[in-house]
Amino acid sequence: MSATPLSVVERMVPAHAPFTLLSPTAASKAHHAMDLIKSRIRDIPDFPRAGIVFKDLTPLLRDPAALASAIGALIEPFRDDAITAVLGMEARGFVFGALAAQALGAGFVPLRKPGKLPAATHAVSYELEYGAATLHMHIDALTPTDRVLLVDDLIATGGTAAASLALARLTGATVCGAAFVVELDFLDGRAKLGDCRVHSLVHY
Repeated sequence: MSATPLSVVERMVPAHAPFTLLSPTAASKAHHAMDLIKSRIRDIPDFPRAGIVFKDLTPLLRDPAALASAIGALIEPFRDDAITAVLGMEARGFVFGALAAQALGAGFVPLRKPGKLPAATHAVSYELEYGAATLHMHIDALTPTDRVLLVDDLIATGGTAAASLALARLTGATVCGAAFVVELDFLDGRAKLGDCRVHSLVHY
């Protein structure tokens, strides 16, 4: 998970969010679900270093109703996309990705740090604030016939998500979109995903 500066102002719906007309009942349920999800995300000041507010999703994971709401909301725009594989980014993406895969009736593919996968892998490196990192995926994890959804807990600068997208596209698979529980809008990480459809639940 990434971190948020203390000065960030929260907002639930960004300017780029698409407009969807809902019935009063559906709108009320959706609003309640978003309120529940957001209420289970807590701020941890000065973690992992001074001046940073860490977005902690462990209370969300602990609450069965909030977790179910989050998974349902994550996959909702992709229910009719015939997803065959969900790619989860190490490490919290494993939790949300595996649950999303189960809910979609799809398989799950873990994207891992170097030295963690036992068979031959594709690898994509990307830049971090301090240094670089690399993600790996088994070469045989996807085929050109697969329809893929990327899932992680949070998108910040977008480096990890962009590397995940590149890994999926190396195989010729169709990437239907990327879904995140939290998006830090001020970092504009979605810009690194180009034409990939991005769906986030809570915006800061």
